Order: sequence, then C-alpha cells, then structure tokens
Amino acid sequence: MDRRRLTAIGVVVAALGAAAAVALPSFAGDGGAPTGTPSGAPTSEAVEGADREVVEAMRRDLGLDESQVAARLKTERWASGVVEQLRSELGAAYGGSWLSADGGELNVAVANQAQAQRVRAAGAVPKVVERGVGQLDALKTRMDRTAARAQQVSGWYVDVSSNTVVVLAEPGAEAAGWRFVDRAGVSRQAVRMATEERPQLFADVRGGEPFFIGNSRCSVGFAVVGGFVTAGHCGRVGDRTTGADRLAQGVFRASSFPGDDWAFVRVNNNTRVLPEVTDFQGGVARVAGSQEVPVGSSICRSGSTTGVRCGTVQARNVTVRYPEGLVGGLVRTNVCAEPGDSGGSWISRNQAQGVTSGGSGDCVRGGTTFYQPVNEILRRNNLTLITTQNVGTLGNRR
Repeated sequence: MDRRRLTAIGVVVAALGAAAAVALPSFAGDGGAPTGTPSGAPTSEAVEGADREVVEAMRRDLGLDESQVAARLKTERWASGVVEQLRSELGAAYGGSWLSADGGELNVAVANQAQAQRVRAAGAVPKVVERGVGQLDALKTRMDRTAARAQQVSGWYVDVSSNTVVVLAEPGAEAAGWRFVDRAGVSRQAVRMATEERPQLFADVRGGEPFFIGNSRCSVGFAVVGGFVTAGHCGRVGDRTTGADRLAQGVFRASSFPGDDWAFVRVNNNTRVLPEVTDFQGGVARVAGSQEVPVGSSICRSGSTTGVRCGTVQARNVTVRYPEGLVGGLVRTNVCAEPGDSGGSWISRNQAQGVTSGGSGDCVRGGTTFYQPVNEILRRNNLTLITTQNVGTLGNRR
C-alpha cells in the first residue's frame, strides 16, 4: 500500500529584492503577537508554533539570529490580525498595508487623513495616500479588460506601498507599456512603469519528485480532503498522475489555466495526504491554517526542483501575461523557482499561502515568482484544507 507524504514547504525571508540563497533551505513556523519592541523577543519564542527546520531556514536566508526570528514571526502573526481589523474599520479609506523591510513595522495606507489616528491606535504606522486600495483595484481591472492589447507587457499589479498600479514592460518596451496604460484609460499619474523579463511556467521537467503527469513533473501544493491542490497549468481535467515512485496516484478533477492557475488532484485509496510541507532533507513544516499575510511578510516555498527557498511578499492581486495567456489574482514575491517547482506550496509561519504558478529568473541568479492564493482555490472548488487542527476528524475522507 503506497502511503507517501504529499507535502510542500514554507519559510520566511529578508528584505524586498534580496537575492535568493543557492543552498537548499529548510524552514519555519508560527510566532506570537508582539507585546513590545519586536527585537526584544526572547530566544525561546523562536520555536513557539514554528518547527525547528523553519527557524533554521529563516536564520540562513534572512540573516537573522534566533531572537530576531522569534520577533519577526511574532510581529507577522500580530500584523495579520490588525490588517483584518483595519480593512473592515476603514472601509473605502483603506489603502493597503505592508511590513517594513526588516519586518518590524506595519504600515497602513489611508486615503483620509482623519483616519490616521485609528491606525495609530491599532499599533500600526499610518501613511496618508491619494487613493484607497479599492480605487487602485478598479484601475487594475480596467487594464485587465484591455489585456488583449497588452503588447510587450509582462504583467501589472497594485503596489500599495507606492499607491500606484505597477506595469511591467519587457526590457526596452517602456513605450509599449505606456500605450497599454493609455488604451486602458488609466491616468499615467496612477501608474509606475517598471521592466521585467517575460515570466515562464515552471513545469514539464523530467525526473525527480513529487508527482508526474505523463513525462511532465510538477510539485504538490497542499493537502485537502480527498487529495491535494497544485497549479492548473500542470494538467487538465481527466489527466492521471503518478507519484515519485511512478505508481498510480490520482486524477485531475478540477483545473483552471489561463485566467487562473489552480488545480485539484483527487488521489486514490493507496495515497495518503498529510498537513505538512517537506524540506527534502528529512524535515517538515506543519500546516495549521491558511491566514493570509500582509505585503512585506516573509514567506517560503517548497518545490521538487530547488527544494525550499524563502523571500518576501511584494504585491497581491497581480495580473501576469504568460505566453499561454493572462493569469490574474496572483501574488508576487522575490523568491526564486525553476521548472518542476510549479504547483509547490508556499507557507508563512505555519499558515498555507498558495501554490507556485510561474516567474522569471532561477535559483542561481535569483528571480521573481508568483503564486496562486490557496484560499481562492479552496473557495472556488469547495475544498477543505487539511491542517494539524482538523486532521484527526477529516483524515483522508473522500
């Protein structure tokens, strides 16, 4: 009876733009809510809610000592709750939120000066901006609607820290990027133009683990009741999968790509799925939930080509133009990835974040990678994430 672990990985990382480490990392888990200055957190808290492998990966990739790891995880857990609270309280005035490069300060943008005190009262730093995040999202939606005319443009996304919509033109194609902005009817004052290599999908690589679709290889995302989630470009509905041992494993029951990049693989009775993410070195990170982290948070991913890699979240609700078509609603990171890592898990603390879609660069020179948020996959497919909290009651129920 084949009872293999279908897992993925997550860790936490340094400042935006930091180069990815070449050595394979392991990774780290959950912290507590800050009670004072983050840097003063005691060393013993570094492993509270976080597996030792995650802590060690954070120390290596982020250049932190153990007390700094504890402080960062604690602040990030606190920040997630504060962001949920302020998003509700501020309404249309909410302009987005992000952590500082060192992870020690939560910034919250407000499009109404009168609301700044509410942000201070919650323990965050207010940044008065011109546009609420709802306005920025509306501008991005205009671009989405004219996406067919986005020539030589790799993607676009809302950047809350600059209060603009960032358009990513291919190198030397900035003029084409501005033409796209004008055709979408978006004011150039609300746009920041940047350049980036065209993203490619991380799929269709032979050999290795953890699962195959014919001769193509992808990586498992997260365990859900009945199977696991992964990237949509890895397979179509009806495609059969095999495990690392090349024995029959399951079948794609749902898949969406392009437009989205998610899929659900229902596994057979000989396969067991666990609420864990592997570091390919004998360690695991346990998945306790799927609370989303703010922009600027540290995050790690696990994939069958390059193992565990960490970095930070750079932007949410990103639209990317792959050669195969547009994909919206992605999250942009400065974590590296390579072909075969597609579909693998992204985790921050012990919270599932998403599955690898695609990107540019590699894990030698670094790069940009996008992931599909896991909560959207669960919601769209009426799936239940298996976690350390519910595994006893859900198990491998189908």
